[in-house]
Amino acid sequence: MQITETSAEGLKREFKITVGATEMKERLANRLGELSRSVRMPGFRPGKVPSAVLRQRFGRALVDEVVTGAVSETANQAINDRGIRPALQPKIDIQDYKEGSDLEFTMAVEVLPEVEPMDFTTLELERVKVKIPDEEVEKALERIAADRKVTRPLEAPRPAREGDVTVVDFVGRIEGKTLPGLDAQGYHLELGSKSFIEGFEEQLAGKSAGDKVTVSVTFPADYGNKDIAGKAAEFDVEIKELREVVPAKVDDELAKASGVENLDALRSSVRDALQRQYDALANGRLKRTLLDKLADNHHFAVPQGMLDLEFETIWRQVEEARARGELDEEDKAKSEDALKAEYRDIAERRVRLGLLLSEVGQRNNITVSDQEMSQALMMEAQRHPGQERQVLELYRKNPQALASLRAPVFENKAVNFILERAKIAEREVTVEELMKEAAAETEGDAAPAKKEKNSRAKGKSAKASATEASKNE
Repeated sequence: MQITETSAEGLKREFKITVGATEMKERLANRLGELSRSVRMPGFRPGKVPSAVLRQRFGRALVDEVVTGAVSETANQAINDRGIRPALQPKIDIQDYKEGSDLEFTMAVEVLPEVEPMDFTTLELERVKVKIPDEEVEKALERIAADRKVTRPLEAPRPAREGDVTVVDFVGRIEGKTLPGLDAQGYHLELGSKSFIEGFEEQLAGKSAGDKVTVSVTFPADYGNKDIAGKAAEFDVEIKELREVVPAKVDDELAKASGVENLDALRSSVRDALQRQYDALANGRLKRTLLDKLADNHHFAVPQGMLDLEFETIWRQVEEARARGELDEEDKAKSEDALKAEYRDIAERRVRLGLLLSEVGQRNNITVSDQEMSQALMMEAQRHPGQERQVLELYRKNPQALASLRAPVFENKAVNFILERAKIAEREVTVEELMKEAAAETEGDAAPAKKEKNSRAKGKSAKASATEASKNE
């Protein structure tokens, strides 16, 4: 075997590899010997099938198999002998091979760059801490109460309006005939909920308890029941009662309905949930600041292939957002070339930070345990209620998907490793100050690396998330 390095430019390496005709002949003979011992053919005893018969039976497929094996083995040997760390799978180009001649092919491979992490003890960062005020807890309790609204009879008679619940009896007719499923008694219909066919609820607005109304509507063309889809219908409706919607009271009953013992326990649960949410927001801000500093202090080249793959992933998300009409207003005003250049900068930053964190992990034996992977897998499954089993099966059968789940876990561990060595000052802020500072960072810095943090999915506010978390505890 001859290995000749034909090019070494930046992180790119190219080789010409030749496997001699004699070695190829030996490889083919060895493979024929293996087949002879294992293949069973009519008319021959086991292990006694002649090579000529095997050649006739398997033909070119056998030669192709030997060539593929020789290329794989020699390419790996070339990489290992030179201590090359490939960034991606090498690109192999095999010249037309004729049996009895040398096997020649070229191999192009990008190598991982040499990464020298900075001294993390020189990093100076700030972590903000939010103290949750009592009024913030009370507002969260009020939101929980509003979500658990109840209805009560009107204190004084009046016409129905949007938001009211009408208790109705109704019978529907299509072409003068009543059909199953078009009638009900004592049905509670909230006006404005759009839970009935378009136009139905609007025709009850302004009516009073005791009124009888004929409601005319047309079923949508794509209605689930094909027998009535697209057809006009009339409903005889009698309004039996009007009820108004009011929030639940913030009391022990609300607490019990939320799954805790009493109001004090609910208040404590809400405070803890709010604290976790704001801590997560503050920690996310700390992590972004750290990544900015790491990006500013590391300037090694990144493999072009990795950069191209990352950019393609980001650009696909941009195009999908554009197709849905969800492209950022700032992006809409930019030309295609300017937008691609900006997102390519983001892709390069991501790849560089990924390589840096990978190097930190390797040097410091940072790994993702089976338990951590199980936790990540369960959390991912819980994001898809009712499909947990399918999600688990998907990841267990797909190594690439499992790797994508492991990556953020590893990144967080590497980031935490760095944060433990950095100098971090703490500053207490109010909720308003935290939100104001976060908004100022978003609006005041248009650099691509900062844009990366805000341009894709817009999440819920910390307040909304905290309220939801408290309801699920």
